[in-house]
Amino acid sequence: MSNLRSSKFQFLCAFHFLMLVVVNCYQYKVGDLDAWGTPTAANPHVYTNWAKNHVFKVGDSLLFLYPPSQDSVIQVTGQSFNVCNLTDPILYMNNGNSLFNITSTGEYYFTSAVPGHCGKKQKLQISVLSGNGSSAFSPSYGPSALPDTSYPTVFGSIPAANSSSSSSSPSQRPPVFLAAVMGFMSWDLIRGRM
Repeated sequence: MSNLRSSKFQFLCAFHFLMLVVVNCYQYKVGDLDAWGTPTAANPHVYTNWAKNHVFKVGDSLLFLYPPSQDSVIQVTGQSFNVCNLTDPILYMNNGNSLFNITSTGEYYFTSAVPGHCGKKQKLQISVLSGNGSSAFSPSYGPSALPDTSYPTVFGSIPAANSSSSSSSPSQRPPVFLAAVMGFMSWDLIRGRM
């Protein structure tokens, strides 16, 4: 059997550990194709609908894209968000390529710092889920309070989600399988069979 203090064994253990650590962090472009700007009359709830269609977790980030000479982003409290109070923001970003990293669960509120934009619904509220997939807070208003807007399907139907009884999602199965294979290969390598 190989020495447990050998560099080969330590490398294999470190590699195996890294294979077990699965990190699913995403960077979301706020508004998708609409980016960050004053909503149009045809789509006044663009950011509310956008937030409703995404699930945010700790480790994710929000990317706000906008012309820096024309707009900005501020993080505000829930009370300031509701009344469009732009004074005393929690965070001010104005570089046109603003990245906000989500570091804890809860509710986050953003709006434009340009006077009048918040009143035109250029604002975003997101709920960040805890590790078990449940919301940290139950908002009394927000995305669920809006009517469900449906759009015509242009490219065919959307495939239904797989409703298997397995507790792990399909995106988590390959890394776990790969980690198991790497574990067996590591064991064989340590025992000198490879």
